[in-house]
Amino acid sequence: METLADIRLFVEAATVGGLAAAGRRLELSPATASTRLAKLEATLQVRLFDRTTRRLRLTEEGSLYLAHCREMLSSLEAAHAALQAGRGSVRGDLRVSATVDFGQNVLRQWLDEFNRKHPDVRQRLLLSDTLASVSRDDVDVAIRFGAPPDGALVARRLAENQRVLCAAPRYLASQGEPAHPRELALHRCISQTASAHAAGSWTLRSGRETFTSELVRANARHTDSGAVARLWALDGHGIVLKAEWDVRDDLRRGRLRRVLPAWRGPDATIHALYRSNRYALPRVRAFLDFLVQRFAAAAPGT
Repeated sequence: METLADIRLFVEAATVGGLAAAGRRLELSPATASTRLAKLEATLQVRLFDRTTRRLRLTEEGSLYLAHCREMLSSLEAAHAALQAGRGSVRGDLRVSATVDFGQNVLRQWLDEFNRKHPDVRQRLLLSDTLASVSRDDVDVAIRFGAPPDGALVARRLAENQRVLCAAPRYLASQGEPAHPRELALHRCISQTASAHAAGSWTLRSGRETFTSELVRANARHTDSGAVARLWALDGHGIVLKAEWDVRDDLRRGRLRRVLPAWRGPDATIHALYRSNRYALPRVRAFLDFLVQRFAAAAPGT
């Protein structure tokens, strides 16, 4: 059992990127955490981390060991969950990953509601606009827009989602509204791309008609953050193409207005992604069922 505790410390340190932070989460002093990690390395006769003054970096051996340790701990957790399943116990750590905008503007409030229903579940919310590896980040459920990229993960459809053009009313009052996507070249546009330096383009469709608008660098702002793109639009800096779920409250309250409402970007269905063995955990099943119900209740027109 001591070795198992040391393995949990190792996995936690790799997840948070620091031994002191991992020790705090496991209620260990820095000295105790350091001693226990050293003991594990001595037992294995390998070095698991390269240590710097700021953070830990996994060695090649550490990366290999981490993958097996996470799988082992996940299987052990699933075994415990199987014993608890018949008792209806919903408890433990729930690690959820989501995009920044959706996490801040929608999911944060939903998690409060889930917590009221299941107070024994401890939540960890990780926000990122990149699809980090669910396995690498030890996430129970990842909520993402668009086609699931990883066939090794189970994808549960949660809701349909359109990408819509919108802008602040004051921007439209000063600059006018485009009548066709070709006129976007005359407007300041806000682009969310993987690189903040990329020019990007928008492919829009209306019925059977499709139009690709190349964003003019001189007229555009670019960011890799969906949250920043939305804030720039709210501040009146231009027209943005956003997932409808991210801006639905802004549209409802009049902070943003639809632009070219007959046109929209590619649909991006929302999925919950998770590893198959995590479904045995009652808290994961409860959270997935909660998400399905919550999305259905909040869907447009309801």
